[in-house]
Amino acid sequence: MGQTEGERRRADRSPFVGRRSKAAVLILGIGFVMVVVHSVLFKVLMEHESGEHSWASAVYWTITTMSTLGYGDITFTSDAGRLFSLWVLLSGVVYMLVLLPFFVIQYVVTPWLDHRRAARTPRKVPASLCDHVLLVGSDAVTQAFAARAERSRVPAVIVLEDGALAGELHDQGRQVIVGPLDSAVTYRNAGASRARLVVSTLSDTANTNVAFTVRQAAARVPIAVTAAKPVSVDVLGFAGADHVLELGQVLGREMASRVLGSTGRYHPIGSFGSTIIAEAAARGTALVGLTLGEALPLLRSKVRVLAIMRKGRLRAMTPDLRITDGTVLVLAGQECELAEYDEQFQSREISEEPVVILGGGRVGRSASRALSDEGVPNTIVEMLPGRVETSYSVLEGTASYAVVSGDAADQRILRRAGLESASAVLVTPRDDDLNVYLTLFCRRLRPELQVVSRATYERNVATLYRAGADGVLSYATIGATDLWNHAGLSHRVLVAEGNELFLVPRPASLARRSVRDDEVRRRTGCHIVAVLDEDGTLAYDTESIPSAPGQLLLLGDRHAERRFRETYLGRRR
Repeated sequence: MGQTEGERRRADRSPFVGRRSKAAVLILGIGFVMVVVHSVLFKVLMEHESGEHSWASAVYWTITTMSTLGYGDITFTSDAGRLFSLWVLLSGVVYMLVLLPFFVIQYVVTPWLDHRRAARTPRKVPASLCDHVLLVGSDAVTQAFAARAERSRVPAVIVLEDGALAGELHDQGRQVIVGPLDSAVTYRNAGASRARLVVSTLSDTANTNVAFTVRQAAARVPIAVTAAKPVSVDVLGFAGADHVLELGQVLGREMASRVLGSTGRYHPIGSFGSTIIAEAAARGTALVGLTLGEALPLLRSKVRVLAIMRKGRLRAMTPDLRITDGTVLVLAGQECELAEYDEQFQSREISEEPVVILGGGRVGRSASRALSDEGVPNTIVEMLPGRVETSYSVLEGTASYAVVSGDAADQRILRRAGLESASAVLVTPRDDDLNVYLTLFCRRLRPELQVVSRATYERNVATLYRAGADGVLSYATIGATDLWNHAGLSHRVLVAEGNELFLVPRPASLARRSVRDDEVRRRTGCHIVAVLDEDGTLAYDTESIPSAPGQLLLLGDRHAERRFRETYLGRRR
């Protein structure tokens, strides 16, 4: 049976608690042995000096000497006694100033502080709180969602079973409540019946229990959960989940969609209503070598260029910006308009070059499946023989993929996989350290190769870019974006790790300014790319931003979003 988060944390802590108890007994035992041994030696040495002292006096002398008090009422006259006194003094300093304070801090002060912190953590949300999102568990996905909710002023409550962890998050400013995750009372106290959405990112078995329990507390609240295994999707649906997110599958498809290919065709990455957001590589098209001012008049379709990116970074949309082989165009338009763009620029005389996928786990297999569906040949490099064939047999006879068994960090294996003729490589292992290594390795082998890498932790995204990745995607961002959109909050499209298209209320202070106003980008780092009309369509060519209430479509990272909200919407943390 699956364990709740609190049970898992307690199970993980139980060996540590046992070790701490043994350490406490050891520290106290050392002190006791030191007092006994020193008292015995004191009696022996004093007898040699013809001094008669009781055992009480021996213990008294030992403790006062070890603690450096040294009243001087009992002293040795011989050299041996004085040397022994120095030994007792020095050993007492080590014990009294190092081991004993460690014992007090670890086993008295710290547990008391943890208890106080847990006691401060709320067990119930205010009755006035509504339209909030309940986040069950604390992992990279829920933390990314909570941070995004904080920037957007959307109420989000984290539900935890572990009081110490809840206290830590509460001290960091997060809204947290504590309670058993398998109790309906917890979700009633969390206001589940008034919530916009309940999100659970625990294990598949724990998510099943959470979904059942939430349904008992609130029959109509939407429930979204994550699933590690495809076989869990139906079970989670039976348990009451309305939306099941297979993060491995989604991340693999998203990584595959970032493969720009070698023919210049566009790749959809999201949408706003009927408007499709896509990426297209300039490499292999007639746009290479032109400035942006020269290229835009050449577009025969009504497709709009929202942004220019290189190596995952936004470039200022100035007329003199030169389009190179490494330029990526972020496009927006209807399907027919994007098809017309392909008709004008895609190189149909050549076929797509293959893609090498490093890692045959869920993410790698999902990326291979997506590429195969698009007709892009790909090769999976996997260390464990038979792993891909067994798990990926559903594509037999239809998929254009191959498998090479071996170490992806071996140059000979990569040559066998066709790295020298590939258009891109996807780095999909779970280990960020390995991904940094493989990204740097592939970049050195093929400097012109497109490298798309996976990150597990947000802190490693910048490192992967420095290692040479053209694009980085993480579990946390993909999961948080999917759940955010499912919650019906302001829609977002992930362009690359750290850069998103998102909607914000139209500030009155920007009325009658140009959509391409460069001052906004200089002050905040956000690019205004479009105005959302009242009918929900995106307008790109408006002479000025309307003064009527509405929304703006921005492109930027989380820091730029925060600065924009603070500068123009008056929302400070």
